[in-house]
Parts: sequence; structure tokens; C-alpha cells
Amino acid sequence: MSTIVAHATTPGVRSLESIRADFPALQRQERGHTVAYFDGPGGTQVPRAVATAMTDYLFHHNANTHWLYPTSVETDAMLAEARGVFADFFNALPADVSFGNNMSTITFHLARGLGRGWTVGDEIVVTELDHHANIAPWRAVARDRGLTIRSVRLDPATFRLDPDALRQAIGPRTRLVAVGAASNALGTVTDVAAVCALAHEAGALAFVDAVHLAPHQLLDVQAIACDFLACSSYKFYGPHAGILYARAGLVDTIDVAKLDPAPEEAPERLETGTQNHEGIIGAAAAVNYLASIGGGGSRRERLTRAFDALHERGAALLERLWNGLSRIDGVTLYGPPPGSPRTPTVSFTVRGYSTDDVARALVRAGVYASNGDFYAQTVAEVLGRGADGFVRAGAACYTSEDEVRLLVDGVKNLEKR
Repeated sequence: MSTIVAHATTPGVRSLESIRADFPALQRQERGHTVAYFDGPGGTQVPRAVATAMTDYLFHHNANTHWLYPTSVETDAMLAEARGVFADFFNALPADVSFGNNMSTITFHLARGLGRGWTVGDEIVVTELDHHANIAPWRAVARDRGLTIRSVRLDPATFRLDPDALRQAIGPRTRLVAVGAASNALGTVTDVAAVCALAHEAGALAFVDAVHLAPHQLLDVQAIACDFLACSSYKFYGPHAGILYARAGLVDTIDVAKLDPAPEEAPERLETGTQNHEGIIGAAAAVNYLASIGGGGSRRERLTRAFDALHERGAALLERLWNGLSRIDGVTLYGPPPGSPRTPTVSFTVRGYSTDDVARALVRAGVYASNGDFYAQTVAEVLGRGADGFVRAGAACYTSEDEVRLLVDGVKNLEKR
């Protein structure tokens, strides 16, 4: 078993060793190796605190909502508390927070509702850099309503959106701009506040997909000034659940599909049917877990401290991973270099090997890394990678320097075969 190399610890912030002790998955063995999980961009591991919160709810409070007996009252209170937790996570109000199965399902639901208020010839702007969960729902409503889709070009030289193409795509008929805060394939972080400002100048709404950014940068919907923002808790140490921020006053104007007896007011107006209560409570527990990394103070203060420290650790791991892989003959790296706005997620290929070959070889070395196009299909097409896509390795709060070395050595040994 490899040793854990400690990062410098910010005062008041928990150490890497103490964080790793909270994740039972890190004890898994693969062919004599302790598993190094680099699959976080597709779904992180879960700390004990999250599983405990979900189990406690199911064993002791499980009920449907809005009835008068104790477990139903307790469920109402716990769901209200979860909205408050995510209000702190987003820098929003609890009434602005709603829940769903995942970001993709939430976006389809929201798109259908918004589309009912748009007319033939209205336009929606999407981007080539995005996960298709922020493209397909808008294309579907455009097809159904006779709307026009305008797509902002990905610059293959910079791995960023073409700023001129972005400005040209937004016009007087634009009704919504859908943009990703960070690319799940390339790690590129986009200045979504600037994009939202352009949308609003044209009188359009702005929808932000924050799924990939949420584990790495503390969200602030006030600073971004978006109208909608969605994320999924399984990307930041929680269960499979989706969360939506919607700016106050907007939800009541959207013609969403709903049952007649269901609540008319935000935020429950967006929540179709009985929700995944244990998932919502687990998602809130994941935010509280992140806050626990940051020491004392209010939840938002603890989250700020935790994310600042995790960003610093992640940047150091990214640089080690990027530099280690770049020295290996035959390896091609995709995405902006370290030191630029990006997440600690690296995509790469190895000459002469399919991405399936590389992923399987890394398993033999005790490294779990995902491969393919990660539903960022257009990114893979623009960069000439097609269905084979990339091998993707992402650093999480529990990733150590030794694990980075293990991954790099695994790729080196592949080249020696």
C-alpha cells in the first residue's frame, strides 16, 4: 500500500489524511493495490456521514409529505432544512431551491415549461463545449416549438468558447442562453457571469450547468447573476440527486407540466410527484460534509474555507498529473494547461492504444479512470476523437500525490509493453 503524501494544510481546514479516513471505498483492493479513484468527474465516492444521514432518514423518519403524523412532519422539516443547506451552497434563498432526479431530467422538465412561452422564430443559444444534458433538452423544445438553435463554437486551439462567436450568437430573438460553468471532458472553466451578462443585455434568460464546477468551486448565484443553475450531488460526495436554483419570481411564470392538486408555488411547483427524500437528505449531508472540512463559522464561511483549500490542493495535483503525463512519449493531453481557469480534470490519449485499452491497463495498476466522450459528444467530435473519446482522470477531495504517481506510472508501463 502506498503512503499518503500530505499537502500543506490551511489553518482550520481538515487534513487530507482525516478526509480519506471518512471514505470506506478507499479501502478497496484491486490485484494487490489499494484502489486510486480518478473517476470523480463521473461520480465521486461517498463519506460515511452521507450514508448515515440517508439510513437514519429511512429507518426513523420515512414518510410522505404534508400530513399530520410525526414522521411526515419530520420529513417536511428535513426537506426544508435541505433547501436551507443548498441555499447556503448557492448563496440563495431556500425558496429558490428545488430537487429532481438529476440535472438532465431537471433540464428537460424546465425546458418544456419555458418552451411553452416561446414562439416560432425565437432562439436558444447552446455551446459546443457543453455536456449534452445542456444541449439535448433545448434542441428538443426547439424542434417541438419551431425555435432556432444557435451553437457557440469551441476553439480547438484554446479548448474554450470562441468569444466572438458567443457575442454573435446572442441577438434580439434570443430567449435563453444555456452555458456550462466547466467542461466535464476538458476541465475548461468558462466565465459564466460574463455570459449571463450578455444574455441579459439581449433580454434573454441564462441557464448554467454547474455539474462539473460544483465539486471544485463554491457557487455564488448572486455573483454569476444567472436565472437558473443546476447541479448533481453525486459529483460532490452525495447520492444520485439533482438540484436546481431558480431566480425568485421566475418559477411561478413557467408553464411546467404538473398535477392539478400539486402546489402552485415555488419551489415545489417544479417538483413532479413524490421526491427521492433520502437522496435529498443525503445531498444536503454532502454539502454539510464539505462544510466540515472548512472548520468553524457559518455554513457559508466553512464552505468558502473548504473550497479555497480544496482548490489549492486540486491545482497542485493537476500540475503533477499534467506534467507527469506530458513527459510520456505518445501521450496527448486535451484541455487548458495548469494555471489557467480549469478544474483538476485531465483528459488524454495514448498513441497506439484505444481508450478502452488504457482504462483496462490502469485497472491492473489499481487505478479507476473513466473513458469515452462522457456525453460531451460534440467536444469529442470537434477534437477529432469520435466515439473512442478520451481517458479522463479527475482529482477529488480524497486524492493523494501518491495516487497521481500511481496513475502516471500505470500509463508509463503501458508504453513499455
